[in-house]
Amino acid sequence: MSKTKTSKTVTRADIVKSMVVDIDTSIDNASAVLESVIDTLCSALKNGTSVKISTFGTFCVNHKNERTGRNPKTGEAAVISARRVVRFRPSAILKKSTSG
Repeated sequence: MSKTKTSKTVTRADIVKSMVVDIDTSIDNASAVLESVIDTLCSALKNGTSVKISTFGTFCVNHKNERTGRNPKTGEAAVISARRVVRFRPSAILKKSTSG
């Protein structure tokens, strides 16, 4: 028996609908709360601050230095500029709950 992956994506609208049912609130209120959470997360990451959500995981910003890479089609060398990337490290509880 082979495992099949489900390719469902949870959207903002799905989260808002779930919040409306779970906490018995209006769509407008749930949407405003979700936007506030996302804005807070983004602001912290823009400032280089890590965001830890207990039992879920940690978002942090990693700095990548400039380096030389290669164009996979042509093999030509190209400079990849320095940049900041967001990384997510799931908590042990989240890892355990999603494995299986």
